[in-house]
Amino acid sequence: MNTPAPDINQLLAAVMEAGASDLHLQVGQSPVLRISGEMTPYDCPPLTPEHTREITGSILPPHMHDRLEREGGADFAIPFGDNARFRVSILKAKGNYGLVLRLIPSRLLPMDQIGLPPAVQNLLTRPRGLILVTGPTGSGKSTTLASMINWINETRQSHIITIEDPIEYYHPHKKSVVTQREVHVDVPSFAEAIRGALRQDPDVILVGEMRDLETIEAAVTAAETGHLVFGTLHTTGAARTITRIVDAFPANTKETIRTQLSSSIVAVISQVLMRKTGGGRIAGFEIMINTPSIANLVRENKIYLIESELQTGTKYGMIQLDAHLAQLVHAGKIDAEEAIEYSQKPDELRTKLGLPSAA
Repeated sequence: MNTPAPDINQLLAAVMEAGASDLHLQVGQSPVLRISGEMTPYDCPPLTPEHTREITGSILPPHMHDRLEREGGADFAIPFGDNARFRVSILKAKGNYGLVLRLIPSRLLPMDQIGLPPAVQNLLTRPRGLILVTGPTGSGKSTTLASMINWINETRQSHIITIEDPIEYYHPHKKSVVTQREVHVDVPSFAEAIRGALRQDPDVILVGEMRDLETIEAAVTAAETGHLVFGTLHTTGAARTITRIVDAFPANTKETIRTQLSSSIVAVISQVLMRKTGGGRIAGFEIMINTPSIANLVRENKIYLIESELQTGTKYGMIQLDAHLAQLVHAGKIDAEEAIEYSQKPDELRTKLGLPSAA
């Protein structure tokens, strides 16, 4: 006789109780919780194809059925109780359903609490331009963006439009009016939503993911035409982010996009998420703030020289990722090996931290 599928509400309650960030449900293994970065099995028999199909059916929104079958995956968010939400990614693997559910913290954290330097706050008062938050998947970009949008919401009288897939953090109207649109639910694509936003009297536009040329073009245009635009990219480091955007464009338009970026980019905030000493997670940041000197390097395609500008730009609030990692090690917040793992130049950081070079 088949055993019933584990109760999804019970599993989500276990995530909350354990302080886990993610729940993995895959056929052939027990549910797994990610706690402080470590994968921790939950005491429960291995899941069968029937179990994951049943759980999928219980939480999949009706409008996602066709997409899941057609594309082999679906992403959406679900509420849990009154004060928690989970971002859900359902995928098909070996013909079976698998699920990954990430806890979206209910509380919007102040920027200083997530470790953002004070210089970032000044950027949020800008009337126009492009602020990019970058980093690998799971590095906390959504949390950083939500904190920044919340600060604007609390301090500025603006119209904020967020375009997300799916909507993660809910932003109530505070000093600002907030319009949150979900791709595939409220609007067909990011690019279409940005073009629509320009007709909706926005001051601030958040683009959940700049994943294709059309979206990048629309975001840059919005930033150029007098709006403060936030976007995300899966890149690490300021220089790589600029290169990634330029490389998305055809060869005959690269010079034009470099000129546009040189004047429209306000800052690139790049981040990684690491294990904190004593448990929990902590973010490491690299911050590039556009200056006339950096604008010139972007325009002249000397992007490789941006790193030296970060070293000398501390008076503007800039910081290199490795310099921030070294600060966190000296403050006892992360251990040295954790810093080396996320470093852009591990050998140089080893020397700086007084560690023997890797064999």
